[in-house]
Amino acid sequence: MILEANNLSFSYEKGMPLFKNVSFTVEKGEIFSILGANGAGKTTLLNCVAGLLLPEKGNIFVAGKDIKEHTPKEIAKTIAYVPQLHTPTFAYTVREFVVMGCAPYIGAFQQPKDTDYDFVNETLSELGVLHLVDRTYTDLSGGERQLVTIARALVQRPDMLILDEPTNHLDYGNQLRTLMLVKKLANNGFGIILTSHTPDYVLLLNGKVGILNRKGELLVGDTCKIMTQKTLEDLYQIELNMVYIEEVNRSVCVPRNFDKII
Repeated sequence: MILEANNLSFSYEKGMPLFKNVSFTVEKGEIFSILGANGAGKTTLLNCVAGLLLPEKGNIFVAGKDIKEHTPKEIAKTIAYVPQLHTPTFAYTVREFVVMGCAPYIGAFQQPKDTDYDFVNETLSELGVLHLVDRTYTDLSGGERQLVTIARALVQRPDMLILDEPTNHLDYGNQLRTLMLVKKLANNGFGIILTSHTPDYVLLLNGKVGILNRKGELLVGDTCKIMTQKTLEDLYQIELNMVYIEEVNRSVCVPRNFDKII
């Protein structure tokens, strides 16, 4: 087990919890998708798990050890976080940007070694974007930037990736390619936590799901058991149908009475 969260609660305002009593685990090779309405606290929960925010209550264990007992460098060697939107300050080349992922393994006054740059090239090649290595990061398209940001996370050599809405700002083709990459990474042994606003993408990944409801509670279970029509209707406050399509051997989520939706 890579990560265990026990009874987490978090509040920005005293007495008004954003979420409460949240518990889940993530193992190597497991995909854990989190669904929730806007403002439900998905990103805040990810920030707690990554050690960027301190929960009001509860405990987080990383590799069996309380996260508060880990140094930031130790956390970075286990968990890599890919934010929803990364806006660089400087016009780094892709090579310079990705090699920053090696920081947990480089001393304060040291420079990246040739072996670090070799690892950067290998990772970019595996993701199919080695041809971008000399490009300026700020000049990349949304899909290219997403892959390069994931490459930097992989260069950290983590056991787990946290992806905050990884398909956001991407065209449909790049959204599907990103989901395929997530499946591939899980098959290669990485634990994955991701957030999404699209139920169909969670159904495609078909792992474990957590639904953060409007009461700040997280309902956790296998996708096939948790992703019900009623649960999703309660979450999004709209009439939906779960329809099984034999041609693709899976269920999809579609709106009901679409023409009457205002």
